[in-house]
Parts: sequence; C-alpha cells; structure tokens
Amino acid sequence: MPEIVELLASPVHRFEGRPADGPAPAPEQELVGVVRIRAGLGIVGDRYFAQPAHRDASITVIARESLPAGVGLAGTRRNILIAGVAVDDLVGCVLSLDSGAGPVRLHVRRRANPCAWMDVTVGPGAFRALRGKGGVRCTPLDDGVLHTGPVRVEISPAG
Repeated sequence: MPEIVELLASPVHRFEGRPADGPAPAPEQELVGVVRIRAGLGIVGDRYFAQPAHRDASITVIARESLPAGVGLAGTRRNILIAGVAVDDLVGCVLSLDSGAGPVRLHVRRRANPCAWMDVTVGPGAFRALRGKGGVRCTPLDDGVLHTGPVRVEISPAG
C-alpha cells in the first residue's frame, strides 16, 4: 500500500543565495506528522501558502523511490514524500490522497525540476540525477488534512 513517508510545512525559504554558501538553518518542526490543506491556497503554514505567484504550484510531491536512501524532504524542500506512487508520470492528472481524514485532490500541473542546491543538500551529482524525477507541482482542489502513514491513492484525468 502507498505511504506518505514525510510532510514538510516550512514558513521560510532555506535555499537562497549561492549553493556554495549552504542553506539557511531549518526552523524547528518543519517536518510534521499532519498538514492542513486549503483549496487553491496550499499547505497552511508553508512558505508558499496563498502566494499569488505559486497558486498553480503551491504543493510539491516527490516519490521516495526517486531519492537516494536516507534523503528526505529537508534535503529536497518538497512538501509530500510518498512511497509507492510514480508521481513524475502524473502531469495533467488529478492525484487524490486519503490518509484517513477524507480525500484531498491535487491537480498535478507540472514537474518540479531540481536545482543546483540538490548537489549540496542531497549529494554531488543529485542535480543531474533528479532531472525528470524531482517530483511534481500541484494545485490543491479540496480543503483537507493529510497524515504520515498509509494512504489511499486514486489517479484520474483532469477534468
């Protein structure tokens, strides 16, 4: 069964400036067990919540299978780390996730291309290695809650 492995809701941008200078310190509790999602706005408390420039891509999802062992959301800065779902193949679809509190539908808009920071936070060569499998950027279609743990997944064409 697919699983939500990690969730990240960070109020700050950590990858600013030059990658060689390293990321800014992580705020306490940016990795959480539960996120609250608002339709069209994103994850409550996240740096991209209700930001006009990010409304079509306010939530990012990446497959655990795309990452080296031991690497999680703190290194990639995506919001949802999921196992058992090939999310990079879902551009143009609706991804429905239900971790027990009801389904939350995400319209998968486009790929989340990796950046040069990946060579610093994930490891040398990660920027190239994650091309085509750096996750996806989504627009939430429903209000809801997601938890880490088992998740029911449905994939449908965007209507």
